[in-house]
Amino acid sequence: MYAQNGTVGFYSDTETIATNRSDVFDRAEFAWKEVAGTVLQSDLEDAINQGSAKKFDLLDKKLMNLRTSLDSTLDASLFSDGNGTGGKELGGLQLLISTTPTSGTVGAISAASFAFWRNQQASGAQSSSAFDNLRATMRSVYNSASNGYAGKHPKYAVTTQTVFQGYEGLLTINERFVDKKSGDGGFKNETLMFKGAAISYDANCLAGALYFYRPEFLQLAYLKGHWYKMTGPIRPANQTAEIYQVAARCNLITTNRRMLGVVSSIT
Repeated sequence: MYAQNGTVGFYSDTETIATNRSDVFDRAEFAWKEVAGTVLQSDLEDAINQGSAKKFDLLDKKLMNLRTSLDSTLDASLFSDGNGTGGKELGGLQLLISTTPTSGTVGAISAASFAFWRNQQASGAQSSSAFDNLRATMRSVYNSASNGYAGKHPKYAVTTQTVFQGYEGLLTINERFVDKKSGDGGFKNETLMFKGAAISYDANCLAGALYFYRPEFLQLAYLKGHWYKMTGPIRPANQTAEIYQVAARCNLITTNRRMLGVVSSIT
């Protein structure tokens, strides 16, 4: 729902009231994306990985590594623009929370044509010293992304380690001494906040960017029964081995793009 009913207005007594149809709805469409990986365990590996030679369960550790590899691949894609691997990757934060929100198409809706489908954005470039405009720009983007129904504000923010530390350096120094041998000169990472939004950092985040979001409006959608679904073991006809396959069908989607925001070009 992106507009108000155009027939609403003041009238006097028997004055005619408008009865024309008002277009107030639109829909976003996101394609499913697929990611998968495999583990091969040969009969020779099974034979070696037993008895006193078995230091750990080789197959179990291989599958654990596959899960970690899938996590890492998906995490990188969550921050992408969706163009990687010939457009097969997820439409990540660079697409959904764009640094150029007045252009491009997201979910089959043109941001150039429809202002309601534009995320919030402002530059956090320094004026004279490093990060001197960061907090003011964060306030602006946060407040703009909060200007919605029921006062729903961003709950989380994610950025790079450099920007995270830059923001941390702007905060009032907190020193705590609990005994004669130890002291605490800072905040723990998990307690760093901004206007109630928890801030974290990720190595895959776009350089110089800080994204504000609320899970209600930014979600990783996946097909039921197809999140890290494992098939196998499959035994090839021409190999003495078994293959295990793990796959996911998912995509990052937004249900209300204007409630998302990014502080870009932070220096």
